[in-house]
Amino acid sequence: MKKINISLTVLALLFTATSCLDDLNQEPLNKKITTANNVYKDPASYKQFLAKLYGALTLTGQRGEFGQPEINAPDEGTTSFLRTYWSAQEITTDECISAWGDPGLVEFHGHNWSEQNSYVELLYQRIFINIAYCNEYIREVTPRIDGLSADMQPEVTRFVAEARFLRALYYYFALDLWGNVPFVTEADATGAFLPKQISRANLFAYIESELKSIEPMLADAGLNEYARADKAAAWMLLAKLYLNAEAYLGTETKKYSECIAECKKIIASGKFTLNDSYEDLFLADNHTLRNEIIFPIAEDGDNTRNYGGMTFVIHAAVGGQMDADNGFGIASGGWNGNRFTNTFVEKFADTSGETDTRAMFFTDGQILEIEHPTTFTEGYLSTKFKNITSTGAKGKNATFVDTDFPLFRLADVYLMYAEAVKRDGTGGSIDDAVDYVNAIRERAYGDDSGNISSATLTLDFILDERARELHWEAHRRTDLIRFKKFTGDSYVWDWKGNVKDGASTAAHTTIFPLPASDRAVNTNLDQNPGY
Repeated sequence: MKKINISLTVLALLFTATSCLDDLNQEPLNKKITTANNVYKDPASYKQFLAKLYGALTLTGQRGEFGQPEINAPDEGTTSFLRTYWSAQEITTDECISAWGDPGLVEFHGHNWSEQNSYVELLYQRIFINIAYCNEYIREVTPRIDGLSADMQPEVTRFVAEARFLRALYYYFALDLWGNVPFVTEADATGAFLPKQISRANLFAYIESELKSIEPMLADAGLNEYARADKAAAWMLLAKLYLNAEAYLGTETKKYSECIAECKKIIASGKFTLNDSYEDLFLADNHTLRNEIIFPIAEDGDNTRNYGGMTFVIHAAVGGQMDADNGFGIASGGWNGNRFTNTFVEKFADTSGETDTRAMFFTDGQILEIEHPTTFTEGYLSTKFKNITSTGAKGKNATFVDTDFPLFRLADVYLMYAEAVKRDGTGGSIDDAVDYVNAIRERAYGDDSGNISSATLTLDFILDERARELHWEAHRRTDLIRFKKFTGDSYVWDWKGNVKDGASTAAHTTIFPLPASDRAVNTNLDQNPGY
């Protein structure tokens, strides 16, 4: 496999809650049965089970394709974290509208979801089962470190730090999506109990503390194995946490200076530069672009097979008159699902891509105006993500793609830095902010014809530039909320609120409701306001 060397060993027994009764803490007589007490006798297991935590960013179960799913759903692909998270971050915004008309997705674009929304529930379940996996790994591995050989201890200590990073990442998503959520760590006893609800402010503080605590134990920036977290990934997550602090915690909690400090750490590390080609960042060999991609979700056509993840992102964007095989490296003509709103398309002065190469639109047979949301030929299509390499070769598999998802990359760091400076954060400079933005635009334009000045670098410009640079990379919902343009009528796009020209939507939809299914079980949970 081209990515992190993972073994998707079945973990069901390892992650099953163990009894707290001594008379049940017995070794099974059948030595073929794997338990947490004997599995870690094999040193390789520590890395194999860590790989499970990374794989859970995209995978749906233990087998791949179909079979042994971790979450029950009519379509197993919808239980993939990346698929449901991407949908929540993009289909709720001006960057994407789905033609499928599925219950749940229609509600996403209309901003009229409820606590019964199936996509919200699946995303919630996926995030918290992934947190449970992290907790169990940390709980089982930490006390075993002292008993390991001297040469293994530093490596396994780093494994635990990475598991804690992933748990902090999943809790960050929960913080962003729901605010006040159930909270469990490895310190909680195993077995059945009702988790307490943590406030958004306390969860923010927990994530910040965890990331600072594990930073010394993580690999130096750019030096870990591909697709594994290092110090730069922790700095990036802290920067995102700080950039959104005001949106999460209120106007009295501004941490833009802290955001600048974390961005500067990434830049000063000297490990990251903008890749020469924007297009190559989203192709099937983008795992080679460690110069810009700080932390990806790794995909592989042979080893990460499921109908979520990047397989969904690429297939769902293809249809109409597109050449699925030669143009995108996939079979079956695509899934005829996602396309751009015309409001997003209009953010590019020239939609041909000849001036700004980020205008990656397919227009043949497409109508710009969307009169009927479920008609795929209405709305321009995206050519951004492909299962084809930079040399033109197709991915290994025409169904399951090789293209990685660039969750964190340097261009985002530059834009966060610029925004935090414009929001009066200290420790940065407007000259550096302009230089960083212009570096991004010079790559897009091929020269300095798109460069801006400090007078042009406004917050509204930055929001639009984030759309142009980072579209379909699962940032847009969070960005619009931070800029106070997600709900209300200060900014509307076609079919926002299920109205063709766009309509005002309710303020409470900046966070999702806790699923009714979880509140029915856990009486400790209070519903978010407005639901």
